Amino acid sequence: MAALLSVPRHYSLAPFSTFSSPWRSPRRSAWVPRLGFRCSSSRPARRDIAGEERKSSFDLKKCALSVALAFELVLGVPQFGFPAYATPSGPVLPDLSVLISGPPIKDPGALLRNALPIDNKAIREVQKPLEDITDSLKIAGVKALDSVERNVRQASRALNQGRKFIIAGVAESKKAHGEELLNKLAVGMEELQRIVEERNRDAVAPKQKELLNYVGGVEEDMVDGFPYEVPEEYKNMPLLKGRATVDMKVKVKDNPNVQDCIFRIVLDGYNAPVTAGNFIDLVERHFYDGMEIQRSDGFVVQTGDPEGPAEGFIDPSTEKVRTIPLEIMVIGDKTPVYGATLEELGLYKAQTRLPFNAFGTMAMAREEFENNSASSQVFWLLKESELTPSNANILDGRYAVFGYVTENEDYLADLKVGDVIESIQVVSGLDNLVNPSYKIAG
Repeated sequence: MAALLSVPRHYSLAPFSTFSSPWRSPRRSAWVPRLGFRCSSSRPARRDIAGEERKSSFDLKKCALSVALAFELVLGVPQFGFPAYATPSGPVLPDLSVLISGPPIKDPGALLRNALPIDNKAIREVQKPLEDITDSLKIAGVKALDSVERNVRQASRALNQGRKFIIAGVAESKKAHGEELLNKLAVGMEELQRIVEERNRDAVAPKQKELLNYVGGVEEDMVDGFPYEVPEEYKNMPLLKGRATVDMKVKVKDNPNVQDCIFRIVLDGYNAPVTAGNFIDLVERHFYDGMEIQRSDGFVVQTGDPEGPAEGFIDPSTEKVRTIPLEIMVIGDKTPVYGATLEELGLYKAQTRLPFNAFGTMAMAREEFENNSASSQVFWLLKESELTPSNANILDGRYAVFGYVTENEDYLADLKVGDVIESIQVVSGLDNLVNPSYKIAG
């Protein structure tokens, strides 16, 4: 494979004539990108997982190429004329245009529904018009209700015509539950139709959310067991074979408007079993309880760096930092990619099953140059920028996404360094965790 020229991870949205220094946590946090363009003849000293200082050479030629690439990413203007495909003799630049296919999906619920390992056209035809209600409600005033009415009629028609195909797709052991949810869905759509007829705009969104929860429940009932085998080298790690929901309670300091906030987070083990399993295992160890928010800069909120010299969770059974591999599920693949970024694999046109599209996308932080160095530090993406646009951002395929904040995500922007995570508790899905290390003595 051709050598790859990586974009520098310190990006800037400021004028390109000014370069800002990279972010460094005062507590040696694992690295995640900062919106701040930096380019120099050598990188500042960093600490690896063992806590030792290191330096990485960065020659001026690569620096110049990186600047050009960043310009191309932002402005769409080729700087050196490199092709958008791999060649044996030159750097490789991704063709960003192929990554954008239609309006980006930013709703965490929709992203989670689409990420389920199912292939049932009938239920998707019910799901889509119900999700489209969100766009319909962007129309001002009661005129929006005309568009909503069309959405509801389309969804109702799809349900009536496709019900038998939907039921056929539900796992045999879950048929009764699936039928129950479909009945509730049918009744709920009749209620939504009446809401529209009464021109009660304010009642539309809550009912839409309720109906989409039913749709998501039916779709989850279509998953029969875990769809693939985790690679041999990772199969004995804590694995989340399915989904789990956790509530994270944060004590917010110095904010009269927000004091205690509970964030509901859905973790997706179908697409990131190792990553999600590692996190749930740490949650059950109460690893994060009492831990402070360690970074909040408008780009991400980050935590998970424990007190002491280690930058991750020390496994009592080995007395070493427990690390997990980079884990990325690509749309169209049956199993995740492990240990390499999509860029390193030359998969420039690939789209990830769990993209950095939603406000509150949850992912693992890691050392910049070590793909398999993630341990306990996690971050939530807050800001969409020119370099992290939905459907074409430069974080997808480089960092392991494993969940989304689905309730109170907007309050993530209010968190500050020093705010305290009082607790993270598993609400559902703990039975999907296999090989839990928290049950082992120590």
